[in-house]
Amino acid sequence: MGRTKVVEPVTRIEGHAKITIHLDDDGQVEDTRFHVTEFRAFEKFVEGRVLWEMPEITSRICGICPVSHHLAAAKGCDKLVGVDSLPQGGYRLRELMHMGQVLQSHALSFFYLSSPELVLGFEADPAERNIVGVLREEPELAQRGVKLRSFGQRVIEALGGKRVHPEFALPGGVNSNLDGEKGRQLLEEGKNLVEPVLDTLEILNGLYADELADLVDRCASFPTGYMGLVDEKGELELYDGRVRLIDQDGEKLEEFEAADYESVIAERAQDWSYLKFPYYKKAGFEEGVYRVGPLARLNLIEGIGTELAQKEWERYRALGEDGILQGSLYYHYARMIELLFSLERIMELLEGEEVYDGVTSVPARPKRERGIGAIEAPRGTLFHDYRADGNGAITEANFIVATGHNNIAMNESVYEVAKEFVEPNGEIPEGTLNRMESAIRCYDPCLSCSTHALGKMPIKVQLISSEGELLEEASR
Repeated sequence: MGRTKVVEPVTRIEGHAKITIHLDDDGQVEDTRFHVTEFRAFEKFVEGRVLWEMPEITSRICGICPVSHHLAAAKGCDKLVGVDSLPQGGYRLRELMHMGQVLQSHALSFFYLSSPELVLGFEADPAERNIVGVLREEPELAQRGVKLRSFGQRVIEALGGKRVHPEFALPGGVNSNLDGEKGRQLLEEGKNLVEPVLDTLEILNGLYADELADLVDRCASFPTGYMGLVDEKGELELYDGRVRLIDQDGEKLEEFEAADYESVIAERAQDWSYLKFPYYKKAGFEEGVYRVGPLARLNLIEGIGTELAQKEWERYRALGEDGILQGSLYYHYARMIELLFSLERIMELLEGEEVYDGVTSVPARPKRERGIGAIEAPRGTLFHDYRADGNGAITEANFIVATGHNNIAMNESVYEVAKEFVEPNGEIPEGTLNRMESAIRCYDPCLSCSTHALGKMPIKVQLISSEGELLEEASR
């Protein structure tokens, strides 16, 4: 008789989820599912609110990446009020805040959530396999994570007055300027963080050449498409640009404006998860899987516009065939390269004159019925799509978040790990349980949005028979 194993809760992720492993009559893994078990309704309860409130309301979707929603909403509402391009001062101020967001979020994901198994090992005792264990084993590494995240948050605070849920961008511009003294202080501090980041990348490069060399191909490595923003040169772009989609071999499938996303991407719901399943329309639901986020972005770009990150990207690409890396564990390496890029870009912006120009908002009134904004959130491409009436009241909204884009791939990742590591009798030892969780953590999923569990980010695994009977479950 087939059985199903349940892992619940999944730990060290943002939100609540569970994994079910379905075994066939011979005890072999037949199917797996990654269930997102909580429901949010932001798309519905913004209806009737005025467009000027969208950057503030939607930033509450998440307490980890509020800036991403804040800016995506502002960009979508720019279009509603007829502003197609901001003055350079306002544009660069928004970009600066976004770079602070990318830096602090990547630092949190890598150092706090993912470094424990990379540093201490996948088989380490769960009681030690956490940031406290890293602090004991590698105190300097853990302290870097704290300093980097704090720096990114203070960049956000310097512009928006707060580290979380800042009040800064509004339709047509921004509402404040950067104080020159704060800018100079941040610039000097940023210079002191470059060497620690480069040193961390050296450690990572050694891990992928040694301890992770075998595991990276066995733990959720599979071909997909990849999607992300690029600039006019085809280089890494996190704030603005065109959307590029490539296939598993690196061939370009599409390159389009954010406003045209519905012609390329479709969404589907499944009755066992609250998270939607976006896919590439032309390929269909079964074959249209693609990934977003650091791994995807570094696979599809043609270069990086900062000196140090460009060198690291070239070394990174050498690890893959034709420069395309399929292994999900490479997300961590790609994330740190993007952290370096965001740090370099922060310093470039702070050294320039445009962020001190004193440009604030652009007076604006509702002019269009629809506005779509896209941005590269730390986790991947984020779309905010709004429709409004002549008074500026929102009549309809659709958000496609990075974790949604990765939903099919996360399910495939769990399946690949289960096939490789789950014993035929359905037993899931601690190391295997952690590998399944770590496959999800590669994507740094944000499931709970603004609902947080005070440090308890759980996942559950359930084992279910072919007749639907719950036979066993593992959780923490």
